[in-house]
Amino acid sequence: MKPTDIAAPDYFHKVVDCQWACPAHTPVPEYIRMIAAGRYGDAYMVNWKSNVFPGILGRTCDRPCEPACRRGRVEEHNQAKPEPVAICRLKRVAADNKSDIRPQLPKAPAQKNGKRVACIGGGPASLTVARDLAPLGYEVVVFDQDRKAGGMIRTQIPRFRLPEEVIDEEVGYVLDIGVEFRGGVRIDSMKKLLSEGFDAVFVGSGAPRGRELAIPGRKEAANNVHIGIDWLASVSFGHIEKIGRRVIVLGGGNTAMDCCRTSRRLGGDDVKVIVRSGFDEMKASPWEKEDAAHEGIPILNYLVPKAFEHRNGRLTGMTFGKVKAVFDDKGRRQLVPTGEADQRFD
Repeated sequence: MKPTDIAAPDYFHKVVDCQWACPAHTPVPEYIRMIAAGRYGDAYMVNWKSNVFPGILGRTCDRPCEPACRRGRVEEHNQAKPEPVAICRLKRVAADNKSDIRPQLPKAPAQKNGKRVACIGGGPASLTVARDLAPLGYEVVVFDQDRKAGGMIRTQIPRFRLPEEVIDEEVGYVLDIGVEFRGGVRIDSMKKLLSEGFDAVFVGSGAPRGRELAIPGRKEAANNVHIGIDWLASVSFGHIEKIGRRVIVLGGGNTAMDCCRTSRRLGGDDVKVIVRSGFDEMKASPWEKEDAAHEGIPILNYLVPKAFEHRNGRLTGMTFGKVKAVFDDKGRRQLVPTGEADQRFD
């Protein structure tokens, strides 16, 4: 038998299942012990060192740590539905109950190292780079086309899930280290940026584009058809303050869940989510689907969009074809028409 190699930290990550599953390898048991001892500020700092935005993640994280949690295996014979520790929500517990942690945050040294770094985009990626480099003496400048830093955190996540004061607080922790933020500045030329004397450039512009649906009627009904991620940004910036009474949300991801719940809050009485796949195969997190269900929003599955119906340039409804999932001998799924009549929704 080979001796256990504990020279690399990966061994300890793998031993702690939830920590290994976390993309940031946050030491989950450590901060939970601190919370149990009432040391909320210390628990927050353990998170902050690993994942930068504990209060934001405690409200929005997709929680890959929780399916890996050992409680689901330890308790599987003790109750009908084993539940993991609420790791994600415990981040929020630490964030909401901490005292002032600013004295524990790093500061930019008075003597810089002479290197200048530009970060394009003011979202979580660039802010993380800035957080790591500024205490080492780098002069970091973050550019963003929006007036405030935060990127998709600020523009695509609804306020009922993530209050703006939480964003301001945690983004502020990073900028206050000694990071220069230039808001309202769009970078259109890399050549021009490089001419300003930066030693390195980090491109953290993200992927802020939703998926188009090129089916009949899309162009004719364009005024009433919105790309989900763009629509959420328009709501965030106050460009959209209301929506029609009957709303169809296409897609089964977390963006779709945010869109349907936001629609409800903007006046949509009859809001429904329609997906191609089965309910259990939806990409949305289970708790997101559960929250939508609690708000009375139905999720209709195995329906493939065929056309946007319109009259005089106004969207009047949609037509869908009914499909079913068929699996081959290798377990690969294919959606095939059932032969039933098309379904129409106003």
